Amino acid sequence: QVQLVESGGGSVQAGGSLRLSCAISGNTYSTYCIGWFRQAPGKQREGVATICSDGTTTYADSEKGRFTISQDSAKNTLYLQMNSLKPEDTAMYYCAADVSPVARARPPSSKRNPLLYGYWGQGTQVTVSS
Repeated sequence: QVQLVESGGGSVQAGGSLRLSCAISGNTYSTYCIGWFRQAPGKQREGVATICSDGTTTYADSEKGRFTISQDSAKNTLYLQMNSLKPEDTAMYYCAADVSPVARARPPSSKRNPLLYGYWGQGTQVTVSS
């Protein structure tokens, strides 16, 4: 079992920054991927960025250069630094974990498929105004 608790969401004007945090507890095993996903009203949940236990990261094209995913293993915390925020970034942001033995071996685009993640936090709202 893995427990995930997000924090750090809020309201910001376009061009601003936010840092999301996700506290991770439980057994993630030795191979895993964890990531940030978001869901806007009326839209499907989509992958934003992921990081695996070997340190490899993936980003959705629209987030490259603006968002940075990182993990503090000592604090068991996942972060998402979001810069140059846009109104279209408005969504509920979730962190999630894929602890499958094959998680790290998946192709990069598959690592951002929310259907492959079995553990989810409750989400934190990010609102970007123009």
